[in-house]
Amino acid sequence: MKIGIVGLGLMGGSLGLALKKLPKKYIIVGYDHNPSHKRDALRLKLVDKIVEDFNEIEVCDVIVLTIPVDAIISISQRLINIHKETTVIDFGSSKEKISNAIPKEIRANFVTSHPMTGTEKFGPTAAIDDLYTEKTMVICDIEKSGEYQKGVAISLFRDIHSRVVFMNSKEHDRHAAFISHMPHAVSYAIAQSVMKQEDPKSILALAGGGFKSMSRIAKSSPTMWEDIFRQNKVNLLESIEVFNQEMKLCQTLIEEERWDELHQWMSEANRLHEIL
Repeated sequence: MKIGIVGLGLMGGSLGLALKKLPKKYIIVGYDHNPSHKRDALRLKLVDKIVEDFNEIEVCDVIVLTIPVDAIISISQRLINIHKETTVIDFGSSKEKISNAIPKEIRANFVTSHPMTGTEKFGPTAAIDDLYTEKTMVICDIEKSGEYQKGVAISLFRDIHSRVVFMNSKEHDRHAAFISHMPHAVSYAIAQSVMKQEDPKSILALAGGGFKSMSRIAKSSPTMWEDIFRQNKVNLLESIEVFNQEMKLCQTLIEEERWDELHQWMSEANRLHEIL
């Protein structure tokens, strides 16, 4: 089965590495507009070959779009003439707009998915072969996908050892805003708060594990996250508002020296890790 991966950064490169463990089952073809990404992908053996002509991607058995969410929508318009059995999988972090924007003529070809994994690093050199191992792969609006395409996608996800769950795209985007998109906004804000001080270097000299953990994802690609914030704007704003309410409550409890209530507030927050 020939797999065409569009986008050879962390997600696409890691997928290539994972599938290359099954050389008798998959041939991996890569496509990327960035010349250095193409060179690195070949050097790091993330794919079997690189193609320059997008037509060579269109004839693959499976096309995986591991590119920014706005680009996924744009590329979907170019795939209007793919074979009826071609499976197209997208790895976008927001799902409702993508799901609804796919041309109706090829909607059954698409399996709209979101792997709940990643790192703050990006580009081909960030790829790791076990990025998807034991991680959740959310498939959204599966009723819109063809039975054949559904089977192909699930088989591929099992081959990379992901755990598949199904969800409505609207529900997914609201949940993702709280557990992924808003935390990225908070991390960027933490980084900005420190960098805008008079002497950020002196502050960072004192930075321990807690600060590094909180600010780590502020190293994520601004290009990718701008697109995600744009596509999931309504849900993101709601999650930021909820976060701001909790921060305001924390501020008020400290200002008014309501220490017992602050202790209780923090204790309730501890319970999150009982769920996780």
